[in-house]
Amino acid sequence: MTEDPGPAEPHRIEPAQLRASDADRERVAQQLHTAMGDGRITMAELEQRLGIVYAAKTLGELEPVLADLPGAVSPVTSSPQPPAPVSPRAPESRIGGTPGSATSIAIMSGTDRKGSWVVPRQHNSFAFWGGVEIDLREARFAEREVTITAVAIMAGIDVIVPDDVHVRVTGIGVMGAFEQVEKKDPRPEDEVPEGAPVVTVNGLAFWAGVEVRRMPRRKKVEGGGDRRLE
Repeated sequence: MTEDPGPAEPHRIEPAQLRASDADRERVAQQLHTAMGDGRITMAELEQRLGIVYAAKTLGELEPVLADLPGAVSPVTSSPQPPAPVSPRAPESRIGGTPGSATSIAIMSGTDRKGSWVVPRQHNSFAFWGGVEIDLREARFAEREVTITAVAIMAGIDVIVPDDVHVRVTGIGVMGAFEQVEKKDPRPEDEVPEGAPVVTVNGLAFWAGVEVRRMPRRKKVEGGGDRRLE
């Protein structure tokens, strides 16, 4: 006589097999963006991993993209509250990233550093019978305090610093000018947010000019014109 085996035990689903929610995917994506801002992964790696994240169906598929990132919170072993987003207006939102070019050189020519780039801890600029423009209004800063050393000989170097960061000008002019100029109604230095990046500009202007300008960051709007980014 065959014994009744009784009711079958329900199949146990492992945590890694659980379906991922949109919130789970966004939490992992936020950690990847933070890792890119810290310089742990490149922009190409970020894009590749985000492709995996947004295609993931289970928590287990989300876990590998965080495996080599120290301090990352696994979507399988924990279900934390999503981290508070960093406002694009906050000073810390502009700090971090893989440092960009450490030099800008113009010899009987012109060069510039502008747009979206990451200012390294030390950037050296040299101009001889030429001109250099360094525009930081759309830049990020590898560290909270960065230094730009500008040396101009019978040439000109312009450094444009957004008025939501601190700036210190300590260069020397010899038969020339090494100076800070306030233009286009920048906010007062004492209104710069606490914890904002600090840019020090030092160096030498010999028969030349090095001009540091604090200017509002501006963004183009529809219909023409621009507006201050607060």
